[in-house]
Amino acid sequence: MDPFSISTLSIATLVATALGLRATKKKTLTPLGVATGCTVGFLLVATGLRGMNLLFFYQIGTMATRFKKSIKEKRDATLAGDHSARGAVQVLCVSLTTVVLSLVHAIWIGRERPVAFPKDRSDGVFLASCLTCAVLAHHATCLADTLASELGILSRRSPVLITQPWRLVPPGTNGGITITGTIWSIAGGAMIGCLTVVMDWLSGLSPLNATQMIFFGGTMGLVGSMLDSLLGATLQSSYYDEDQKLIYHANSDNVPKSAKCISGINILTNEQVNFFSALASALLGGFVIAPILFRER
Repeated sequence: MDPFSISTLSIATLVATALGLRATKKKTLTPLGVATGCTVGFLLVATGLRGMNLLFFYQIGTMATRFKKSIKEKRDATLAGDHSARGAVQVLCVSLTTVVLSLVHAIWIGRERPVAFPKDRSDGVFLASCLTCAVLAHHATCLADTLASELGILSRRSPVLITQPWRLVPPGTNGGITITGTIWSIAGGAMIGCLTVVMDWLSGLSPLNATQMIFFGGTMGLVGSMLDSLLGATLQSSYYDEDQKLIYHANSDNVPKSAKCISGINILTNEQVNFFSALASALLGGFVIAPILFRER
């Protein structure tokens, strides 16, 4: 489908409206967050049906966040005190990069194209595929990180710190990883790959080998989630209160004096970690991994 055509603009308007109404009804976003989310949703879908990945990410992410929330609140004090709706900054941290990449594709390349990396790079197919895969890698990272964080914390096994895999840390620690969370990271990325194949089929594109696309999504979900954990373990502080058996993050307002720092230094917020890990994953996935994985044999 052509970007910003009557058909894509109509679909984009419907998607943005549905997203805004749902977020308002469920109170998952602030009024400014709703406005930002609607704008982001409109722009992504207006550039092509692959932008529907955002709606899928929002829906699955919301479900994962609410799943067994009472149990998660008993392990992470940040969750226990966080009942507020998400704002514009949080929306942009998981969408700004992909909006920019999608707009560059729409303006510079035009309509969506099948993913292919020919040896001859003169006709724009190579660049179009790089931008497309960068967007997909970004979506895969965001969903993978959400599922790993929201469902990995429910693991019965204690996580290990990604920078010190021999060291057990409490659930909810920034940079803590579990087998359960890692599996969900791969699954989240693979879901984005599956949806991309479906959207390409609906758009009338000749879809790339479905197995390859799903494998790429799963790979970028894993890579992006590991990048997020690495940044969290090093550039975010985690505090643990032995008496309450709760994790606190440095930017929380309720960190007790009895809590001790168990990992990281306080440089980045959670939103900044999400932004930089997704940005790095998008660039790495679109311009390094995808050309290798999908190159002509």
